[in-house]
Amino acid sequence: MKNFSIAVISFLFVLVVSSVFIVYEGQRGIVFQFSKIKRDSVTDEMMIKEPGLHFKIPLIESVKKLDARIQTLDEAPDRFVTAEKKDLMVDSFVKWRIVDFPTYYLRTSGSVDNARALLKQKVNNGLRTEFGNRTIKEIVSGDRDAIMAQALASAESSRADLGIEVVDVRIKAINLPTEVSNSIYDRMRAERTAVAKEHRSQGQEQAEIIRATIDAKVTIMLAEAQKDAFTIRGEGDALAAKVYSDAYKKDAEFYSFFRSLEAYEKSFSSKSDVMVVKPDSEFFQYLKDGMKPKK
Repeated sequence: MKNFSIAVISFLFVLVVSSVFIVYEGQRGIVFQFSKIKRDSVTDEMMIKEPGLHFKIPLIESVKKLDARIQTLDEAPDRFVTAEKKDLMVDSFVKWRIVDFPTYYLRTSGSVDNARALLKQKVNNGLRTEFGNRTIKEIVSGDRDAIMAQALASAESSRADLGIEVVDVRIKAINLPTEVSNSIYDRMRAERTAVAKEHRSQGQEQAEIIRATIDAKVTIMLAEAQKDAFTIRGEGDALAAKVYSDAYKKDAEFYSFFRSLEAYEKSFSSKSDVMVVKPDSEFFQYLKDGMKPKK
């Protein structure tokens, strides 16, 4: 009997607990009865539970909770075409929230993914129209705020269609597609390379001119130095010849004797040298007779 009482009490406790549910702040609850949405018996409208403590029939009714807070739709960048048929990659995000929960559930089956896909399509249609009416110059020069305002206005239809209020639409970045950017970078790189080659060739040309000028100056300086050297050497040789001539005129015999001694010194400086001459040759006259006295 005691065990039966415990079982009954436990069953009643589980029954009470399963019949109570809480909808937290920032949420709304939809009640289902046998997998069908429970509607008000008078107005036949879908019953939406506000935040608070609520009751349901266990095993018969169930609750699906929806997020009523502001949410962010931030997908990958999309490609848009401008008025001059140029492609742009636009990175944007959308702030949105559910305001008509019955409509939202009927259109999206309560799936956030379905809601994001439908909302993205609506917002992108508005952005595509705005970008298609403007050139790249207009977009970059300051029409971004106008584009976002028009996109937000065009997304207002999502309230009636999806039960969603679009709070804000923002464009984070506008870029060229990767292939276009690479093409532009390659063209810029080629232009800079051509300019660098031109500057380099001009520098080489100037270097050759400077080098040729310096070589010409060096050649002229060397020629002038060699000319001066020949002139000085000629003057020295002339002066030496004059000195020899003057010395010869003062004492020709002594000069001849001195020159013979120098010849003897040079001829017999090496012991390995062999000289074949006649003993009575004039080369040895000063060795045989000595220096003749002046007459």
